[in-house]
Amino acid sequence: MTETNKDVLLSMKGLRIEGRADEEWTEIVKGIDLTLHKGEVLGLIGESGAGKSTIGLAAMGFARDGCRITGGEITFDGIDLRAASERERRGLRGKRIAYVAQSAAASFNPAHKLIDQYAEAPVRHHVMSRSEAEHDAVDLYRRMQLPNPEEIGFRYPHQVSGGQLQRAMTAMAMSCRPDLIIFDEPTTALDVTTQIEVLAAIRDIVEQFDTAAIYITHDLAVVAQMADRIKVLLRGEEVEEADTRIMLDAPTQDYTKSLWAVRSFTRPTQPPVEKGVTPVVSVRNVTAAYGVIDVLTNISFDIHARRTVAVVGESGSGKSTTARVITGLLPPRRGEILFNGEALPPDYRRRTREQLRQAQMIYQMADTALNPKLRIRDLIGRPAQMYLGLQGKALEDRIKDLLSLIELEPGEYIDRVPSELSGGQKQRIGIARALAAEPQFIICDEVTSALDQLVAEGILKLLDRLQGEFDLAYMFITHDLATVRAIADEVVVMKEGLVIEAGPKLEVFQPPHDPYTELLLSSVPEMDPDWLTHLLEERDAGRAGADVEPAGH
Repeated sequence: MTETNKDVLLSMKGLRIEGRADEEWTEIVKGIDLTLHKGEVLGLIGESGAGKSTIGLAAMGFARDGCRITGGEITFDGIDLRAASERERRGLRGKRIAYVAQSAAASFNPAHKLIDQYAEAPVRHHVMSRSEAEHDAVDLYRRMQLPNPEEIGFRYPHQVSGGQLQRAMTAMAMSCRPDLIIFDEPTTALDVTTQIEVLAAIRDIVEQFDTAAIYITHDLAVVAQMADRIKVLLRGEEVEEADTRIMLDAPTQDYTKSLWAVRSFTRPTQPPVEKGVTPVVSVRNVTAAYGVIDVLTNISFDIHARRTVAVVGESGSGKSTTARVITGLLPPRRGEILFNGEALPPDYRRRTREQLRQAQMIYQMADTALNPKLRIRDLIGRPAQMYLGLQGKALEDRIKDLLSLIELEPGEYIDRVPSELSGGQKQRIGIARALAAEPQFIICDEVTSALDQLVAEGILKLLDRLQGEFDLAYMFITHDLATVRAIADEVVVMKEGLVIEAGPKLEVFQPPHDPYTELLLSSVPEMDPDWLTHLLEERDAGRAGADVEPAGH
């Protein structure tokens, strides 16, 4: 694209932003320049804390609580956003500049139906009537591959899965057909098959309406499919920027090369479990339901000490529901959960404190899992105090040890609140909180999905080391098959509440595959800008071939 002032939609020059911690202001964005043309997609990548989301929000003339824009220029389509009034900026937000947040669960209003929240912006900005907005919502829900598009809008946020909620939020951001959309990790919570559909829909919308976008992500393979250019950030400063193909083929800076080289960690293959060894957790013939509808049907698998069982499948397959059954949050209709060979009470309220201590959970959405009013010392210290009886100096030392384990400096973070942390830092606090009870079994529900790849690799190594030291058993719920390859000993593939395939990782990933497993494996993005295009073409060709009747029929 030829760079002219005429087609520049967004310009930042010397952008500086400060963040407040312990009543002190520290510069977190340090003189960033950014130019975005109409219809262009710019990818922002970098580690947690690099300033990606902060810069994305600044494109709307907005700074989150605890942050302030202190210097530089932000110009959107000739409008000086720093000089504009708050009323003028609000007139742009939602209508001409939209934002898709990383955590849809934390962003939707739980008291209102999806379609009401979709219609709010186009009606308020006089883009369309309520009736037109409802019809438009159904159209975009369909393009987002949401089930029952005519009906799903009349559900509340808690009545749809996390992946479905993220797609509904993407549709909502597109409701006014904005000139600029900031996508802040929009596919983080999605399984690989759903991610393909969402990425294709986003790309189609951007191309069809000539919409510009800032695409924030830590997934290099995803940004390769979406971005025309990539800007790499580190601790609030630019490392380098280039055309996507040039950046992928020949990055010039050592830091960028290190990003390209991550995910080298692979857990050594463990010897087979000896016959007769009692599993830490056994899921035996479990059927469970929400209301009268079965969401799990006769599922069974075992998890042994020092072993990691990865449970994979699309959004709505029953992965997190299985975790709820194991932890006693959802008593099963049939079947049972055994812990070290003994049946657990199906309802957590009937379990002993020791039974509760032995099974902990790390949640997918750190934004909604951490009490925003509590300091880090209280979030981590509470389970150590409740389950282990630690008090005073012993409790303080334990909290500091856990912070060190998750690579956060105790003196700097112990008295912060969650709003003063990045998304990745919040998730690490969730991990420390689970470890604080010294459990025997941990359910890891998408624990690395919100982390950049460098941090995710460190977390996987940490969990692997802890497993070896303390004989921990892990259930790893994930849609990231790269994580499965790195960390799992065994794999359970689920679809629509059924176990489709299960066994040692090498056997499950070895052809021939079950068709559903093959679909999951083929949907993992690759570091090739043409990968998504080729995949969609192959699948379209396959569908077209399936529709052609054999001669003579």
